[in-house]
Amino acid sequence: MSRNYNVIPTAPLQKGATFHKPRQALPEQVGLEQPAANVMTDFTVVTAYTIFPLETIEAARAKMIHRGVRMLLVVDDQNHILGLITSSDLTSEKPMQVVQAQGIRHSDVMVKDIMTPREKLEVLCMDELQKACVGDIVATLKTHGRQHALAVERTQDRSQILRGMFSVSQISRQLGAHVETAGVAGTFAELGIELGRR
Repeated sequence: MSRNYNVIPTAPLQKGATFHKPRQALPEQVGLEQPAANVMTDFTVVTAYTIFPLETIEAARAKMIHRGVRMLLVVDDQNHILGLITSSDLTSEKPMQVVQAQGIRHSDVMVKDIMTPREKLEVLCMDELQKACVGDIVATLKTHGRQHALAVERTQDRSQILRGMFSVSQISRQLGAHVETAGVAGTFAELGIELGRR
């Protein structure tokens, strides 16, 4: 038995039309005891922005500004993660060291030259994060002196899939206090005192 299908009416796309952008609704304010998930950018909800290793660092800077992010995943053409590049990398001494070492112009420095390679990246497992709180994330970032932490899920075959990211700037906004990761706070008490000071 055949069914008649209806033709859906069409309309012209209006000038000024835009599109949906996935946006995660994280709480505006958090405390150190709240669940870590409250400060994690979740890549099942928000797009993870990427760049290729042979793009220039100027392309990386432009992409970060355009997307309003401070970190890009460096990927190959199959979306395998090769490393990451942050806005801190772009403003560090790394680009000038590459310019001097390779005798090239600043505009020719590639992402691969200054990115943090995958081999040097450590990740947090989602299984551990289920029971973690915001204070645990801050303590972890401080201990490792990092601005970002990546969170992964394990698949059936035990391979990793990047699930999300923690960012010091995001956590600072939500805590309403600047989190400094250069120094190391060993205990919750020290952490509380440090946050209270600001």
